[in-house]
Amino acid sequence: MALRRNRQTVDIWPGFVDALGNLIIILMFVLLVFVMAQFFMGRALSGQEAELGRLTAQMSEMANLLKMERQSNAGLTAETERLSGELTVLTSKAKALEDLSAQKTAEAAKLAADIEALQALKATLEKTISDKDRSLDDGKGKLQEQERISDQARAQAAMLRQQLDALQQEMARLADSLDAAERANKTQEVQISDLGKQLNRALATKVQELQKYRSEFFGRLRSVLGDRKDVRIEGDRFVFQSEVLFPSGSADLQPAGQQQLGRLARTLLDIAKTIPADVNWILRVDGHTDSRPIATPQFRSNWDLSSARAISVVNYLISQGIDPSRLAAAGFGEFQPLEMGSSPDVLARNRRIELKLDQR
Repeated sequence: MALRRNRQTVDIWPGFVDALGNLIIILMFVLLVFVMAQFFMGRALSGQEAELGRLTAQMSEMANLLKMERQSNAGLTAETERLSGELTVLTSKAKALEDLSAQKTAEAAKLAADIEALQALKATLEKTISDKDRSLDDGKGKLQEQERISDQARAQAAMLRQQLDALQQEMARLADSLDAAERANKTQEVQISDLGKQLNRALATKVQELQKYRSEFFGRLRSVLGDRKDVRIEGDRFVFQSEVLFPSGSADLQPAGQQQLGRLARTLLDIAKTIPADVNWILRVDGHTDSRPIATPQFRSNWDLSSARAISVVNYLISQGIDPSRLAAAGFGEFQPLEMGSSPDVLARNRRIELKLDQR
């Protein structure tokens, strides 16, 4: 029985110590992993905070530059409006001076006619006086009558001379007024010419601004779409071959074409954020076909096909977030070819969609 009791007694202390040691090792390993994770996470957060600070500074600088550009554009717009107003006022004054000049010319012509009539009357009266003087020699009995008639004729002649002098003075005054009006008109014409030059310079500045954004748009679009033979730049237009966007004889965009236009839309949205509000721009979408005629239930002619394709592109760009007021669609059929000829290569190049960033 004593032996049986000894076998039933179990010493658990060594197992407990082993388990406790393993637990301590596990806890130390977990603590080490936690400390290392905290260290690396702190370094990563520190780097991200530095990068965030740098980006914040860049955004602040770009915002300041944009603000300065908008202020400059606002000043230019106000100056253009002021010059346009002055041009309108000067144009009105010039027209008034022209009307006054015409009126003075008519009055001068009327006075000249009156002077001629008075001179003719004067000549008639002088002839009458001469005739009366000659008739005095015919008889002494008629002398008193002749003298009375002669006195009346001389009085009338004196009065006519006074009227003639007054008319000549009035003509001189009108001539002086006409000269002054012509000088003022020449001064107004010089001012109008200067204002026109200033207005042309302001318009040229706006065109140059639009050209800058057009170049940036085409450059970024080229980098986005890649170096493709079926997508190219022709002057101030970006040209897609129709096969990139549409199946043959159809105006329904295919998936590959939607993908290309989606990239274009994202690029245009980015560029549009930097274009000042006073630059009134539009993206014009022109559809072109080759010279082979088409006659289907859906499209009666190449006019219909080219217009429908341009409208399909515009509708897809609107679905991608482009403002409809910034878009225009036009169809040219086969009447604006890039090349003349009927070879397959020439026909393929003439089938195209052209995009142009233009001023409205």
